[in-house]
Amino acid sequence: MLFRRTILAALVLCTGAAAPAKPAEPDRLFRDNSVLEVTITAPMKPLVRERSKDEYLKGTFEYVDADGTPVVLDIGIRARGNFRHRICDLPPLRLNFKKSQVKGTLFQKQNKLKLVVPCEDSDRYEQLLLREYIAYRILNALTDLSFRVRLLHITYVDTNGSRNDDVRYAFVIEHEERFAKRHGLEEVELKWTSVGALEPAELNLTSVFQFLIGNTDFSPIAGAPERGCCHNYVLYRGESGRFVPVPYDFDHSGIVDAPYAEPNDAFNLRNVQERMYRGRCANNDYIPASIERHREARESIYQLVKELPGADNRTERETTRYLDSFFELIGKPSKVNRYITKKCI
Repeated sequence: MLFRRTILAALVLCTGAAAPAKPAEPDRLFRDNSVLEVTITAPMKPLVRERSKDEYLKGTFEYVDADGTPVVLDIGIRARGNFRHRICDLPPLRLNFKKSQVKGTLFQKQNKLKLVVPCEDSDRYEQLLLREYIAYRILNALTDLSFRVRLLHITYVDTNGSRNDDVRYAFVIEHEERFAKRHGLEEVELKWTSVGALEPAELNLTSVFQFLIGNTDFSPIAGAPERGCCHNYVLYRGESGRFVPVPYDFDHSGIVDAPYAEPNDAFNLRNVQERMYRGRCANNDYIPASIERHREARESIYQLVKELPGADNRTERETTRYLDSFFELIGKPSKVNRYITKKCI
């Protein structure tokens, strides 16, 4: 098995495609961080009860463009996800737009988009969704090699008339293929890989970011046997021939602190808010640069929290406090050594 993994790593390092020095601009949808007011009209009752991951139900997606023009797009809508698909009142959704309709609109070049919604229809869970959204935005502030997100304020109208209209925040995530196009990278699918096959600087930066948000629910080298590599990471073939790891799905992190989130028993953590560094020892030389990048982005990160649309006082206060504990820690070399460098795996 070791011989096979060594061969795989060697092949990875020899087959890289060059990436452009500067990425292209994001698609128009993700260039603006303002909240987009949206109405989704669809058969909500079967969507919630049956939760099919295969069948798209017909609906419409309405918003007003920046010039005041009303836009109505036909969509397919279905359930998606794994853990949240099982436990949430409303599962995560996937929106399927018609390419012929989105030309010239805000959604030009969008086809299938992941829609992240509150796990329960309550103010509390809506705040948790906003906390996960801000985790994505924090990563955007640290590296452009991250999925862009756009916050929506959605009115859901049930075409069956069996559910009252509901209004909640949600957000869409940049599609993996659009991310690849923007960076000139190639998405890859593997059963597993090795740490040596990954871009070390980017892996270490995201490892420190995961420590910042208190997330341990990930693996950049392996996933569940039936799903392949990797757990809450997408890999792209990078400029050096190594894979660029891009994380996603942060609802089990301490910065979100969802009621359903529990740390892995193997980690011996009291709760998800207790941080645990899961960076790789092979990349410890990159820790100083990763720490410095977080310091450089500190002001921008706090500003993101301060300006978070829809956030209540508790969300702003608790998120700020959680960030404070991280920046206090990385401000002391002895603590960096104790809680990060020496805790590598």
